[in-house]
Amino acid sequence: MRIVIGQGSCGIAAGAEKVRKALAAQNINAEVSITGCIGMCYLEPIVDIYDDENNLTRLVKVSENDAEAIAKFVNCGDKAAVESLVVTDEDSEFLTKQTRIALRNCGIINPEKIEAYTNAGGYQALKKALCDMTPEEVIEVIKTSGLAGRGGAGFPTWFKWNAARQSAGEEKYLICNADEGDPGAFMDRAVIESDPHNLIEGMLIGAYAIGAKHAVVYVRAEYPLAIKRLKNAIAQATEQGIIGENIFGSDFSCDFTIKAGAGAFVCGEETALIESLEGHRGMPRLKPPFPAQSGFWRKPSNINNVETFANVAWIINNGGEAFAAMGTEGSKGTKVFAVTGKVKRSGLVEIPMGKTLRDVIFDIGGGMKTDKPFKAVQMGGPSGGCIPADLIDTVIDYKALGATGAIMGSGGMVVMDESTCMVGMAKFFLDFTAKESCGKCIHCRIGTKRMLEMLERITKGEGREGDIELLEELCYSIKDGALCGLGQTAPNPVLTTIKYFRDEYEAHINEHKCPAGECSDLIEYKIIADKCRGCTLCARNCPVDAITGSVKKPHVINTDKCIKCGKCYQSCKFGAIVKE
Repeated sequence: MRIVIGQGSCGIAAGAEKVRKALAAQNINAEVSITGCIGMCYLEPIVDIYDDENNLTRLVKVSENDAEAIAKFVNCGDKAAVESLVVTDEDSEFLTKQTRIALRNCGIINPEKIEAYTNAGGYQALKKALCDMTPEEVIEVIKTSGLAGRGGAGFPTWFKWNAARQSAGEEKYLICNADEGDPGAFMDRAVIESDPHNLIEGMLIGAYAIGAKHAVVYVRAEYPLAIKRLKNAIAQATEQGIIGENIFGSDFSCDFTIKAGAGAFVCGEETALIESLEGHRGMPRLKPPFPAQSGFWRKPSNINNVETFANVAWIINNGGEAFAAMGTEGSKGTKVFAVTGKVKRSGLVEIPMGKTLRDVIFDIGGGMKTDKPFKAVQMGGPSGGCIPADLIDTVIDYKALGATGAIMGSGGMVVMDESTCMVGMAKFFLDFTAKESCGKCIHCRIGTKRMLEMLERITKGEGREGDIELLEELCYSIKDGALCGLGQTAPNPVLTTIKYFRDEYEAHINEHKCPAGECSDLIEYKIIADKCRGCTLCARNCPVDAITGSVKKPHVINTDKCIKCGKCYQSCKFGAIVKE
């Protein structure tokens, strides 16, 4: 038997390492190993047990206190010992309803052993490309597949590869953008932590296609586990001759370098990333020239993100037609999403393009984890936009999402219910982009700051007539004048929330009310005397002693002392406290 413990960042944060140590202390007749994140982040820690016939028993939300019960199950076949930990059929649907290509090995193989990858068919696509195909044939297969950049822009991968291939010069660079900066997004991190050799193989195929001898992974320094496992994978691949000189006996040679970035969101823009790679402050360059002609060290360079490269080996092995058979006319293949927020099943979801938002949020994600109705979903992170509930059947592809005012982005999907203030949500994302602006161009540096100031005023009840129109005017000016994608897309959360939730802006400005009851400056807690039983629970939970009253007598909130933390509202068992 084999015991496999999920040890992605989400699993470790939930206590997977404690579980591993507790199991190691038991006398268990089974091999114990690790894997990465399978995507069911809401059920971590996860322990998979395979019997001698490779039948799987998946245990979820495991703690170190369950180690003895697991030992009973493994050693004695006592199924009752772990019955409460076995994943339900309903939760199992989270995976069975997905189509996994980029994530095909995640949570299944051991990311720290190259043998686990090769036993799963790893590096066969690289061997096929180097020994049986010309670089032009590789590019043609990628063209047939319709693979577009998964970093957000959706630009055809083959076109970028071909442009770099045709650029003059012997020294070229292939760069992987693993600087995943969107709040709530963790697709790239999971791929690197769980299947680093898949990234390496995809990059080596790309390097062969464009004629690059140097491959660089630019990964954010906040991903220490991803960096650790990628370094280990590079060392293993180098030791086996998969990285280095004359790979698989061919004329192709390539080395690998890792650069840990400083976490600047603007470095998601390819020229800003190149500036950072060269040791400069991450600020975008004017284009043209494009990186394909003049990139890293002014040499021809190609940049794609982690998920893009994670699809390449599968495409070479299975053919471009197989990938193109999935998806829609203008958006081929599958897409990975990091589903977070007010949804029951949060985690990584990979589905064919052409599915709807409803399919992801309700069918796979299980719907709202509260009893409150679905309100909106933020697509594309700070660069994207809010899509309202009445557009829940929007098809997931680049064109359809763009028509809503949002974007596909790298795959962040933040689900919101009716308790979310949309003005506050726009302020949250604009606060992020304003701080992350590199400051090179005035429209982004000053424009986002002015917009943020207006949103802060509005959420404090200090909005003025004409603010909405002025916000819209600023949005379009910034989009038209900003130098790079950060500034050009920063207004999207504001524009979409105004478009679909204008009434909330008007309520904040005209009535000084927050319909969602989320903006603390615009809410007030009151105790309804007729309902108050005088249990004193609210007073005991108030951190600033703003509630007074005798036992079994109605209590009163001193609004001058109240800090609007909501502790009283949450603790009242009789519905006596209201939020206005």
